[in-house]
Amino acid sequence: MKRKMMGILTVAALMMAFTPTSPAFERHPEIQAALDALHNAKFHLEHAAHDFHGHRVDAIHAIDEADRQLRICMEVD
Repeated sequence: MKRKMMGILTVAALMMAFTPTSPAFERHPEIQAALDALHNAKFHLEHAAHDFHGHRVDAIHAIDEADRQLRICMEVD
């Protein structure tokens, strides 16, 4: 199951890497950099060996919310 999930994540990452950049990302490179950092942090949290007494799950939810807010920022412009 873990191997299948890693395969799915790899394919998704490759699809995102080869997807043309939207104009919003080109106008807001700082927001794109923040999104990249959030996705990197989320990946590491999802693959952490310990659950950190539930704080890991809370951090992942916070990253998802930050991602949502940043994408809204780009739509408003």
